[in-house]
Amino acid sequence: MNKYVAEFLGTMILVFFGTGVAVVTGGFTGGIGAGFLGVAAIALAFGLTIVAGAYAIGHVSGCHVNPAVSLGVLMAGRMSVKDFIAYVIAQVIGAFAGTGLLNAVVKSSATLQGYGADGYGVLSGVGLSMGGAFIVETFLTFVFVLVILGVTASEKTSALAGLVIGGTLTLVHLIGIPLTGTSVNPARALAPAVFTGGEALSQVWLFIVAPLLGGAIAAIFHRAWFAVKEEE
Repeated sequence: MNKYVAEFLGTMILVFFGTGVAVVTGGFTGGIGAGFLGVAAIALAFGLTIVAGAYAIGHVSGCHVNPAVSLGVLMAGRMSVKDFIAYVIAQVIGAFAGTGLLNAVVKSSATLQGYGADGYGVLSGVGLSMGGAFIVETFLTFVFVLVILGVTASEKTSALAGLVIGGTLTLVHLIGIPLTGTSVNPARALAPAVFTGGEALSQVWLFIVAPLLGGAIAAIFHRAWFAVKEEE
């Protein structure tokens, strides 16, 4: 159970801090952190939370805190189906706990609003189309999961995994926030969308399907091209 509790807690913290900073700064479109500073703050919030989580719970569960990452790890042959299912359940519950905590903060404020939901079209900072959003989310997740599988494949690099993965997530968010808000994590996308409702909820399917597809492609690519080198 320790692994599942760790995934629950890690996902809750990731969602609360990541989307919480988006709410506080006003994200890409406005507020006290409008523009590049807002994007940078949100990107760093997600990245630094992963760094902290990797060193806090990484030795317990691997700090996936993301169903797309767990799918990639499963397809890479590094975890069982049973653990995968339990991880995803823990991650989704953790995401809702994180957004629920953020909801309590938002409801206690006279000015804060929203939950950091992802979106395309009118919900995108640059008006990105549905097709464009699907491509972006798939590719960004592919890059993210590929880095995770690579940096954790060897003991020579695993000691730096937290920093590398956190830095990569920051990079992914720097470009992804203006485009879609950046999901690359179905659990992180689902909870804010449910709390937001409306158009955000109707679009959430894309931010679940595309990251899972990206994670799967990363695992296939990794096993096809790099598995032999790992064994050697």
